[in-house]
Amino acid sequence: MNRTTAKLHEIGQSIWLDNITRGLLASGTLLSYIQNLSVTGLTSNPTIFDHAIKNCTDYDDAIRSKSEDGMSGEALFFELALEDLTQAADLFRPVHMQTHGVDGWVSLEVSPLLAHDTTGTLAAARDLHNRAARPNLFIKIPGTSEGLPAIEEAIFAGVPVNVTLLFSGEQYLAAAEAYMRGIERRITAGLNPDVGSVASLFVSRWDVAVAEKVPESLRNQLGIAIAGKAYGMYRALLDSPRWQRILNAGAHPQRLLWASTGTKDPKASDILYVEALALPLTINTMPEATLKALATHAEFDAASPDGANRILGEFAKAGIDADAVEAQLLSEGVVSFAKSWKDLLDCIASKSVQLKPAAA
Repeated sequence: MNRTTAKLHEIGQSIWLDNITRGLLASGTLLSYIQNLSVTGLTSNPTIFDHAIKNCTDYDDAIRSKSEDGMSGEALFFELALEDLTQAADLFRPVHMQTHGVDGWVSLEVSPLLAHDTTGTLAAARDLHNRAARPNLFIKIPGTSEGLPAIEEAIFAGVPVNVTLLFSGEQYLAAAEAYMRGIERRITAGLNPDVGSVASLFVSRWDVAVAEKVPESLRNQLGIAIAGKAYGMYRALLDSPRWQRILNAGAHPQRLLWASTGTKDPKASDILYVEALALPLTINTMPEATLKALATHAEFDAASPDGANRILGEFAKAGIDADAVEAQLLSEGVVSFAKSWKDLLDCIASKSVQLKPAAA
């Protein structure tokens, strides 16, 4: 077991892999990460699947077969994704059982085209959850204004949710409120309140957005400060009487997850967002390159969120309007997710044509 990755678990943080490919599964690499690098969960998104399908032949036989059966577009993609993610979920099932559902999760995203469609998001979430038939598979729903009621309804329906596309503490609190409302409704209805959820806060995109607008002394600090502020809100909420009542009824906490934690600045540490956000009761979902880099580093101690508000004040003095940047990031995130989805479906359509058997 790698000592540095194991150290994060000692601090109280889970390591999840932000990647999934059929090759990772077939080669035993994912199992190796579980056994040797303390990886206890996995996230996916359309861009990950697009790259996996485009850059290898591992999916060709399945695409050819499903195309011959009349499948195309979203239907074909979700079949491929569910095949991969249910297999990954089974690898993480022992962790899921050992931690009584706290850890050992994988995630599958609803179509990003539903980001502003509450009814469609809920229907898709319930359908994918039922088709997966795995207790440790999250359905990813964006924390947009239209996504929040879908999150509440999904939780009430017993569908575990990974809330994605969060960029601030305020957005996190709105997602947590939606989660709590769903759980409280289950308690009132006499249903089991133990429905899993995580809230995914995107970190590095903040620093990319302001990189050319701030002095060198503030580079690569905004995302960490935003995350530190959100962490303070998270811990305060966990200590609140309302949350304690939910926990006493048998629910697990909705954990805060750090997403987009790969270092984008080549001048910065390759584990910048790992070391700075090594905080208890959180998850860091890392790109594969970041996970491998972490394994080569020496141990480090738990981080401290203290000073986040001071740093945010420095950015304000430098002319950075955090609210405006957040709105920009959310808008760009929705557009980017939709573009990734289109690219993915275009890739599958192109492969389906290429792999179609020649006419006799």
